[in-house]
Amino acid sequence: MSTKHADEYDVVVVGSGAGGMAAALAASIRGLSVALVEKADYYGGTTAYSGGGIWIPCNPYQARAGVEDDLDRARRYLSATVGDRVPASRRERYLVEGPRMIQEFDQRTRWVRWRYLQGYPDYFPEADGGLVQGRSLEPPIVDGRKLGSMRPQLQPPLLDLKGLAITASDVHDLAMIGRTWAGKITGAKLVGRLIASKVTGAEHLAIGQALVARLRLALADRNVAVLLSTALSELSVGREGGVRRVTGIRCVRNGESVTLTAKRGVILAAGGFGHSQEMREQYLLKPTDSGWTQSSPGQVGDAIKAGMAIGAEVDLMDRVWGSPSAMLPIPGSPPLHILPLVERAAPGTLLVNGAGERFANESLPYDALYDAMYANNRPDAGTIPAWFVFDQRAKDRYLMFTTLPRQKFPKEWESNGFLKRAQSIAELAAQIGVPAAQLGRTISRFNGLAENGHDDDFHRGESAYDHYYGDPRMPNPNLAPLDKPPYYAIALYPCDLSTKGGLMVDDDARVLDKDRRPIQGLYATGNCSASVMGTTYVGPGATLGPAMVFGYTAAKHIAAASDVGSSDRPTASSVG
Repeated sequence: MSTKHADEYDVVVVGSGAGGMAAALAASIRGLSVALVEKADYYGGTTAYSGGGIWIPCNPYQARAGVEDDLDRARRYLSATVGDRVPASRRERYLVEGPRMIQEFDQRTRWVRWRYLQGYPDYFPEADGGLVQGRSLEPPIVDGRKLGSMRPQLQPPLLDLKGLAITASDVHDLAMIGRTWAGKITGAKLVGRLIASKVTGAEHLAIGQALVARLRLALADRNVAVLLSTALSELSVGREGGVRRVTGIRCVRNGESVTLTAKRGVILAAGGFGHSQEMREQYLLKPTDSGWTQSSPGQVGDAIKAGMAIGAEVDLMDRVWGSPSAMLPIPGSPPLHILPLVERAAPGTLLVNGAGERFANESLPYDALYDAMYANNRPDAGTIPAWFVFDQRAKDRYLMFTTLPRQKFPKEWESNGFLKRAQSIAELAAQIGVPAAQLGRTISRFNGLAENGHDDDFHRGESAYDHYYGDPRMPNPNLAPLDKPPYYAIALYPCDLSTKGGLMVDDDARVLDKDRRPIQGLYATGNCSASVMGTTYVGPGATLGPAMVFGYTAAKHIAAASDVGSSDRPTASSVG
């Protein structure tokens, strides 16, 4: 390959998800020249696949909604959940910088806006400092036409909804479309939104797609260079005043080796290693499979390996953002991951292992259930996969694996083995390969507990988090008997939204070496860095929130070290 002359910027950011875009935006606001490079032909990364939410305590939108929060309460919550696995100073930096980032992007951009997800609890709301009302934000719907020529390069979503735009708050109500007026009104609203888009030609983008689009529009306003199809090869390292320093990156673009010089710093935000079977085998719990990740295809650990190659330390490499999922086989395509959020909370459902026994609270936060699947996986009672079992009453009442109440499941789901269906418990047990007598005892026991409204075995329905997607018309929103045939079962696998371990960083997002000293000129955020959330998942958006905040923090640190002032001019706050 030929080598051409280097391009030079103050800051080079690697990765175009929310973390990388936030870093590039914050650096540009501070008057730094920025290049945002992305290996794929699309921008957005795994963020474009996500729910688009961010978990930010004490955020201004939360305050405007009248929900009280304060730093001390947030500190107590992170102490109770994350604990000493992550230094208190780094947790503190996250709590302090999060609201500042929200406020700055509100004031300094026309596009980056949020809505408060009131009522979506922290994942452990009963822990000290937890909030039942929650601390999460989601991006408002945005018209994709505003992207203009940038629209074709937006990372496509995992699931094509044929123009239907559904927000996270919509999902909550839609889950009960067969049970509540709020659900029916939301269903009607979604149909109206779809019709309006057909009439007006608007392209409504929601959740992760909306967040990526809004950040991309903000970068376009500032003329930030976004270089697609540009793959990181290695970090450039030189010496400045006798000190080793990262001076840029070497990358491959259009078959050519290119050097991008970063005068002030390189910020790695290129995601984890979910699609690298080799790294999964080296670091993650077994069994593991690169088909079990919902991260974007290019996430094979490039940034992590580049950092390690120059002596960076890593941490939390055995951890993922767990999301037990059903994997629908699609001919000629990778399996479609269906994360059963609303289904696992629905009454009339349960989860069993290979021995036909329950092993956890089915309504747990998805990351906690992922951990439970591995913790309980035994040769005589496997939980990989586990079987999600429900009856016809649950099917008729609730949203089930993308199908509406009373809507028939696609016929091919049974023929391709995704869905098991039987008229009796014994017949269902035979189909899923578990002992019929034990499955019968498990369901009988569960039905008795459901009739009494209290899960003595696993405490399902005792947490406010369990209730969020539950049925408010039931005495216990998460419990009802399974006694109306036919019975159904779908396999759940321990999938992940992405890996969460990576380069060890300090409070300023500077990458640390083996001696825990900062590598000059190198920063990291998002899933190529070791998460500030440690081994836990504290609330909706606890992936993207830290990615954005520490990208923002890295840019601020670079600007402060460079003694560069803001070049921003006020922009209208009403657009978008």
